Amino acid sequence: MNVITATFNKTIKEFLREKSVLFWTIVWPIIWVLIGSFTFVSEAKKEVIPYIRGSITISMMTFALTLAGMANLPGNISRDRERGLLAKLKSMPVSPWKDFVGRILGLVAFSCLASILVILAGIACGARFSGTIVSVFQCIIFLLIIFFASAGIGLIVGTIIKHVQGAVMTGVGISVVTASISGLFAPYWSLPPMLQRFSRVYPISSANSSVIYLLLGKSYTGYNPLSVNQVTATVILSFLLFVVGLILYSKFCWRKG
Repeated sequence: MNVITATFNKTIKEFLREKSVLFWTIVWPIIWVLIGSFTFVSEAKKEVIPYIRGSITISMMTFALTLAGMANLPGNISRDRERGLLAKLKSMPVSPWKDFVGRILGLVAFSCLASILVILAGIACGARFSGTIVSVFQCIIFLLIIFFASAGIGLIVGTIIKHVQGAVMTGVGISVVTASISGLFAPYWSLPPMLQRFSRVYPISSANSSVIYLLLGKSYTGYNPLSVNQVTATVILSFLLFVVGLILYSKFCWRKG
């Protein structure tokens, strides 16, 4: 338990100390909330503007979670490799899973902070939602799916790329590109058919659409993402990414010698 606590404290402190982490994970999504809330709604009817802002806010909260998992996590892993910390831990009687749990819990705490700040920024800009208490709890499940998918990709990146800058920039690149082509930065209905299919398959955009659907309705997603087949595929792909990332991390980052 001491190892988990120590890793958690180290991870969360490093996230909060790094200006680049704070910018990409919190400030950047908030900037997009501000831009979207006052630029992309100019031609919309007055009564739907608060809900469009709500949709933008949810997408940027998803983007913040994506950046946390895909960029911050691999950067944290690569930084420990460059410092030689993982090499020291491998020579000690420390279980990889304890380090992993502490690292993931630190990421969860930081991701929650980023999500709350993005939501508060959206509400301050006039974002409104129309979900029920039940739908809010359902949304939490889909946000966890986003977290696990993002963390899985982050573990893969952090395992393959050993240097901090390379790991962070690769994670940021994957986050931005996938967000751009999966409907986080543009409405689903504006995407070409091929990218619409990708948006429904990609677990992060699929879960994001599910959250928007639950809190705002079909008008703001462009389709119903809560079909049994899509939800099942989203859950399976998310946890598959996470499991693959975990296996690679435990096998190669903790390999002796």
